[in-house]
Amino acid sequence: MNRRTFLTQTSLLGAAALLPISSSVPAQHRKLGYQLFSVREDMAKDPLATLKALIKMGYQDFEVYGYEAEKNTIYGYTSAEFRKVLEDLNVTTTSGHFMFHPLLDKTDDELKRFVDQCITGATTMGMPYITWPWMAPEQRTLETFQRLPEKLNRIGEQINAAGLGFAYHNHDFEFIDYDGQTGYDIILRETDPALVKLQLDLYWVMHSSKLTPKELIQNAPGRYVMWHIKDMHKVSRDYTELGNGSIDYREVLPDPQVSGLEYYYLEQGGNFAHNPLQSAADSAAYFKAHLQGVF
Repeated sequence: MNRRTFLTQTSLLGAAALLPISSSVPAQHRKLGYQLFSVREDMAKDPLATLKALIKMGYQDFEVYGYEAEKNTIYGYTSAEFRKVLEDLNVTTTSGHFMFHPLLDKTDDELKRFVDQCITGATTMGMPYITWPWMAPEQRTLETFQRLPEKLNRIGEQINAAGLGFAYHNHDFEFIDYDGQTGYDIILRETDPALVKLQLDLYWVMHSSKLTPKELIQNAPGRYVMWHIKDMHKVSRDYTELGNGSIDYREVLPDPQVSGLEYYYLEQGGNFAHNPLQSAADSAAYFKAHLQGVF
């Protein structure tokens, strides 16, 4: 059996039980999303109260983090229990940040086992995407980027075979120049677009890349299925609330259709003006007043 036949057959077997992956999501179906890492302290203390607070602000969809693969738990719930929480609140999770980077130097069997665990969690929670979010500082080298695509392709093939999508999320270190090429150049060039989609962090592109978000998407249309949206402090260039920083998203936002956009998440990893929940509320209010129409 060749690779294409294997992927087709295994995907069909699981299709009835899993959420479909579309090439794009119509604008009227895109929900206001939030990356829950932004409110990580609140989620650690009281996840249910935190979700309810975010829902009151207008958020309807969430990207999760912190899945414990060996236990199949997240935020103190089993993955099945957490899905029930979301269903009871009438909201969704469409992506999760899963900690792949410790597996970079593990065996192929260990990596495959971890990916299987992530698939179990994602499928149970009802999320269509599994996302690689991070690399440790000591891993951010040209040598890592040279061997990373093979692993990303292998992970993507395994996840796609289960009926889910796989994406890579950028920070700033992907845009470090190595004699005329960046780590992001290598990822784009050497990963299979059918297996490895991209989650574009617009803040980090504006912070670190020589290309604009629009230029990146024009070079690989249809591949950027998710966006992270956060603002940049005018002085420190740290994170800040939407509308409080230097990024004019009315000018820099790419065309969602050209991007292949399916889901987007507001995010603020730190540098809160008051506290994480107030920042989430302020960003939601700005987004609804100034940017909602773009989506």
